[in-house]
Amino acid sequence: MAKIKIPLHSFQFGELSPSFTSRVDAAVYQAGAQKVRNFIIINEGGVKKRAGGEFIYQFSDTVAPANELEIRIEPFIFSDDERYIFCFKNNALDIFFINPTTGEVDTTPVSLSGSSSCPWTTAKLKEITMASSGDVTIICHETFPPRLIRRTGLKTFVSEVFEFEDNGNDDSPTHPYYKFQKGGVTLDPAATSGTNVLVTASSGYFVSGHVGSYLLIGNTPCEIKTYVSATQVRVDITGTILRRLAPDSIEVFAGTSAVQVTMPLHGMGSGDVFVIDRVGALGGLNATHMEGTKTVSKVIDLNTFEYTAGSNASSSAIGGGSVEISSGAATPEWYEQSYSDVRGYPAAVTFHEGRLWFAGTTAQPGHVWASKSANFFNFDIGTGADSDAIDLNSNFGEFSHIRHLVVNRDLQIFSASSESFIPAFTDRPVTPANAIIKRQTPYGSSYMRPQPFDGATLYTQASGKMLGSYVYSEVEQAYNTENVSVTATHLMRSPIQSASIKGGFDRAESYCFLINNDGTMSVFYSSRGDQRAGWMLWDTSGKFHSVCAVDRNVYCVAVRDQGDGTNRYYLEKFNEEMPMDYCDEFTGTAGVFDVSSQFSDGAVVRVVSGTDYIGEFTVASGEVDVSSVKEITTAYIGYQFTPILQTMPIDALMGGGPMTAAPRKIDMVTLDLQDTLSASVNSKDMIIRNVNDDFSLDRSKFTGRKEFRLIGISKDPSVTVSQSVPFDLQLNGMVIEVTF
Repeated sequence: MAKIKIPLHSFQFGELSPSFTSRVDAAVYQAGAQKVRNFIIINEGGVKKRAGGEFIYQFSDTVAPANELEIRIEPFIFSDDERYIFCFKNNALDIFFINPTTGEVDTTPVSLSGSSSCPWTTAKLKEITMASSGDVTIICHETFPPRLIRRTGLKTFVSEVFEFEDNGNDDSPTHPYYKFQKGGVTLDPAATSGTNVLVTASSGYFVSGHVGSYLLIGNTPCEIKTYVSATQVRVDITGTILRRLAPDSIEVFAGTSAVQVTMPLHGMGSGDVFVIDRVGALGGLNATHMEGTKTVSKVIDLNTFEYTAGSNASSSAIGGGSVEISSGAATPEWYEQSYSDVRGYPAAVTFHEGRLWFAGTTAQPGHVWASKSANFFNFDIGTGADSDAIDLNSNFGEFSHIRHLVVNRDLQIFSASSESFIPAFTDRPVTPANAIIKRQTPYGSSYMRPQPFDGATLYTQASGKMLGSYVYSEVEQAYNTENVSVTATHLMRSPIQSASIKGGFDRAESYCFLINNDGTMSVFYSSRGDQRAGWMLWDTSGKFHSVCAVDRNVYCVAVRDQGDGTNRYYLEKFNEEMPMDYCDEFTGTAGVFDVSSQFSDGAVVRVVSGTDYIGEFTVASGEVDVSSVKEITTAYIGYQFTPILQTMPIDALMGGGPMTAAPRKIDMVTLDLQDTLSASVNSKDMIIRNVNDDFSLDRSKFTGRKEFRLIGISKDPSVTVSQSVPFDLQLNGMVIEVTF
């Protein structure tokens, strides 16, 4: 028989997939575990019992039988002193103010005018995207116009439809346009100006949903006011329709006055009047002969028409110029508003380099638009000047709907099938001239919002089975996606929402919190500079439903039964002062506490006072009565959750000995504890006391090493550290003495 002491100095890799149980040779095996439940990994490598959930607010909304995302919480930070939690619900938005002095959430929602026009439904909550700048938040979904939530005061907000700025010249909206018709459909306006003008299409194109949207005929906006038929609508014309077109060629023939203009799908008819200029000299003819107001003498084909010059050409020649059509002649040169009920609305939004960026409509899934510089409401592309709006098509040759825009090192683009970016520059801004979309990796993103995280961006792959870290490589000068969930694939349970907190000078750790479809929460830890990363799983009495982070404070919505058999939604804050979930501090008299504001009769709760565990009690008549145990006046009351750390199977190779499958016995476990009041090993409670404790007083937290003897032989032994009562627990490491 041989005895080996096996030290486990770290659990930095967290919970490992069952597929790693035979990988004793892998580094992750030495610093990982079979289970890390309701613990949080700290940067030193140990684990600490997670914070409990402090009860804040009960929602009145009915809980759906399925785990649909019915309430989604997101942060809104206006300033250091003005922070809010947005609670998105079916056609509604609750906004909670966080008191900057106390850090407490004001449980009376702030005033929101226009809230009856919140267009998001339960089915769309996990798909909406949002971005904030200053006092404005823009909310997007492909099925409704962008929504603007504007802060108008400390506790006043207004919900409005996003309105594009009017053009200063003609008062038309400066939204983007696109040529959706690809088959040569022409439009023939009955007049070039006025209201209620009939516009006729050469083939069926219009639907009733076009009403309220704009056409751009030539360079003139026309608002569709009435749907007549598939080929006809009535419009109000802003200004006068003047179409200036650049022909492919203008040709003259020696000895004739005929001038042929080649211009694809010109839409001209015999007798139509137009203006031609900028031709110059051609075939011995000067501008006087060639330019001015002319009439179409003959239509040769769809691409060519003819007019008569003022003189005969002395020689055949080909040149260029421009044509301005001032008649109501049919034309293929027209465009349709990019965002509408017919074409869809942007699915993604962000603010970047002084511009507002949209992306991914139903009709243009791979398109990206940016506003004019320093003007978030103007999307006029103008002449392509540096400050003009930007219009980009990913043009990757595949249907790939853009789902997210994320600002990190560059402007990152996450679509249903790939990851891309628009480069940022250190010496100049992004402009229409230098903006370009570069495709990088081919994995695709789910609807879950990516999180800037520890120098990278975390996103869930479209299948929901991989968490990718999208990070730039200075060596390769490109982005790569690293699979950071490869060691814990079993904890990727189709997550539906996420939040993250970043490390700082005081704490190096960064954490990403993922709400799984089964109501658990997977937590990813990373400290890139120290090359540490690992996974944990959190569960609770009920289900986790949504999560958000405001600075390093993490809030969640949980689904719980308060004791009457009915599930409800609750807003809670992870608070290290709370030893349990759905927990609060109550004040009572002689051991009797009124808990009717939080618990219903029949609820089974745990009670803790200071460092004293009072016990488990059932709520009756709205009260918890612990007077028979101890007549205390303050107590924490809530639902217990259980932290569990189970080591990987103990093998001789972990201690440097020969690998063997022989039966083995764990004789002794020495735990390295810090600030701990309660712990158990393999379901047996340890006595946690300082040697100098006064037993007449409350216990003090223990820091140091505790030995625990075990009995029994196993072919696959492991050590499980847990807790039977809700107190502080931090495990920095352990030493396991094994007999082989």
